[in-house]
Amino acid sequence: MKRHKIIWALGLTLLLSLALAACAQPTATEAPAPTEAVEPTEEPVVPTEEVMAFEGMKVEAPDCDYGGILKSIEAVDAYTVVFTTCVPDPAFPVKAAFSAFQIQSSDYLEATGGGGDLVSAPIGTGPYKLDSWNRGESVVLSRFDDYWGEPAASPTVVFRWSAEGTQKLIELQAGTADGIDNVAPDDIPTVLADPNLQLTPREAFGIFYLGMNNTYAPFDNEQVRQAIAMAIDRQRLVDNFYPEGSSAADQFLPLGLLARDNTAVGVAFDPVAAKAMLTAAGFPNGFSTTLKYRNVFRPYLPEPVLVAQDIASQLQENLGLTIEIVEMESGAFIDASNAGQLEGVYLLGWTGDYPDPTNFYDFHFGAGATDQFGAKWDDITSRLAEAASLGDEEARRAIYTEVNALLQQHVPMVPIAHGASACAYKATVQGAHCSPLSNESLEAMSVEGQDTFTFMQNAEPIGLYCADETDGESLRVCEQISESLLAYSVGGVEVIPSLAVEYSPNEDATVWTFTLREGVKFHDGSDFDANDVVASWASWWDASNPLHVGRVGDFAYFSGLFGAYLNAP
Repeated sequence: MKRHKIIWALGLTLLLSLALAACAQPTATEAPAPTEAVEPTEEPVVPTEEVMAFEGMKVEAPDCDYGGILKSIEAVDAYTVVFTTCVPDPAFPVKAAFSAFQIQSSDYLEATGGGGDLVSAPIGTGPYKLDSWNRGESVVLSRFDDYWGEPAASPTVVFRWSAEGTQKLIELQAGTADGIDNVAPDDIPTVLADPNLQLTPREAFGIFYLGMNNTYAPFDNEQVRQAIAMAIDRQRLVDNFYPEGSSAADQFLPLGLLARDNTAVGVAFDPVAAKAMLTAAGFPNGFSTTLKYRNVFRPYLPEPVLVAQDIASQLQENLGLTIEIVEMESGAFIDASNAGQLEGVYLLGWTGDYPDPTNFYDFHFGAGATDQFGAKWDDITSRLAEAASLGDEEARRAIYTEVNALLQQHVPMVPIAHGASACAYKATVQGAHCSPLSNESLEAMSVEGQDTFTFMQNAEPIGLYCADETDGESLRVCEQISESLLAYSVGGVEVIPSLAVEYSPNEDATVWTFTLREGVKFHDGSDFDANDVVASWASWWDASNPLHVGRVGDFAYFSGLFGAYLNAP
């Protein structure tokens, strides 16, 4: 499962720009040379009644004026799906591998009405199926015996969680957990010194930032936001709270992405200039506001409480602000962020879902982004749309350099740190890894002599229909249960086959043809086919679709990466 090299039908320069320098990527295959016709020696195969009876679904926009990237999705036959886009989308494969675009059973979508049990009791095609979600305690998964790929190494997987890094380490040392995520920086030496444990570092592939919404005063004033950017000592935060391998952020994009401007210089820490800017904005004596956060350890934010206190202290000291620190429940915090309902300043971040700038820039600042930062800036959205359609790395880099400068001008957020992190496991764990995408494949891990593998993460999942989630703790659980057309290699970022065995683009990357894997079953025993793909994607894309429901109905990843919804109100 998930370990075969991807099969490319066409070798495009467009696609080569998506490869990370440190990762091996799929290579192009040439079309076979023409051969002479050979007389058939057997009777031609007659399609069975079942195949002949297949009626493929198709969803199509009347035109591209609605503002999104997709033009149509069609099930050509039972195992072929064709996506047509309004503009070239070279990043389509890396998007299609992401867990927000996992394929659901069309029958189950209909039965659940696109919500309800789909959120709490998903039926996927993955190596594990859901046994129980014991709210506040654990999620229990069992091995799916009819899985199309390599069977999961452990018969049972249990997810548990704790916001306290020390508590997770205690459980690992006691043997009540087999692996933990986000080892607290102060606990890393303890893990390294313990022969019964193993540390698996995770490369920094994310961004921690201080966010602001420009629809709430006084953050509707650009000078106020610029002053706040100059008033935060990013290096102090990294030195005090982040593990080795972390760095102060000079921009939103993390290191390692092609087309990133590696010569960029971040906004300098200058409290004197910051105070002068705030005075010029009309606030010589500062103002009162809130700082909101959720107490969940993430790779980009290892010490939420301490970091919140330090940033509040800096803003009070350097700008004279009066800060009330407000801790919010994780799900409510994420929902409020996506809905643009967080007033004041707030702490959030992002761990990359796939290795392309569109995952960072377009999702947060593009035309289809959520209302997290308030009203969008046309100079940013237009440049991002242009960059997303290009395959030339240098052309994209030039645009992203402009975008970085515009973000420093408009300041929807202050990029603070690219945080490194680590997982820890028992020394006896086989297949231990810590993915840069935070999507650890638990089906690849086991402990000899144990039937159950227990993994402790940072928080409880919010929902398990991950087309409508953006929270990493939800996505990690979803990734064991359900699957997308493509996937990422175990512990890496290489795009590999999953529910599709191969794909090919046309010459300008506006038509993508996926050949699906045959013989795949959902956990309820039903068969997977092309209509499941079309039904799933249509339910996210079309706002008028009766299945466009989810947990809260945001489908933020879809709009962030593919632009506007079809038939949006």
